[in-house]
Amino acid sequence: MVGARAELRRQLRTQQRLRLATLLSVVVVILGALPLYLLIRDATRDPVFTSLNALPLPAWAEASRTDTSYGSRWCIIDCRFRERELTSERPTDETANVYQNALRSAGWRPWKVKQCPDFPVPGHYSCWRRDEYTLDLWVRDPTCKSDPLRLRPTVGPTASPGTVPGKQDDCSGSVVSIKVRNRIDDERGRGPEPKVDSSLTGETPDAVFTPDPLTPSPTG
Repeated sequence: MVGARAELRRQLRTQQRLRLATLLSVVVVILGALPLYLLIRDATRDPVFTSLNALPLPAWAEASRTDTSYGSRWCIIDCRFRERELTSERPTDETANVYQNALRSAGWRPWKVKQCPDFPVPGHYSCWRRDEYTLDLWVRDPTCKSDPLRLRPTVGPTASPGTVPGKQDDCSGSVVSIKVRNRIDDERGRGPEPKVDSSLTGETPDAVFTPDPLTPSPTG
């Protein structure tokens, strides 16, 4: 009888140890997985898009948001290029003013540089700088306003000018494009290429072409 009780106590102690070991293993896994998750999340989260998300913009100015990016965040081989497309419910003048004020409040400063833009474009185009980044902001009318069918005058006493039969006439609002690059990868911020003294490089001799031995010479 005494031996049976001792065996029962031994089994209970063994079960308690197993439960404690299991609990400690779960705690270790959780404590190790959480820092790993936070590290992966911070490594994959783009700080540029995070800062753009924090811009103080009204809801009507940032609908239908689409983000695209390519390249390395740490400029390995190619620096990362980020682009964000949005739509606004208000006209271009009001939308551009809201975005420019939001960029200023976030620490961005206007950047007067050539090739901003590369060629004339409709709407409001401006360039900005902050820390190691450059930003292009382009606010313009939606493409439906330049639709040839919409611009064609309609015929009929009940038709209003610019109305396209069978189409919704609402073409209000504006389109917003934001492009962000690393400053070291933005050619517009670089100075002119230094001139090379020709006396230090010498002259390249003219190429001398010898006849191909396999080509038969012409006979007289």
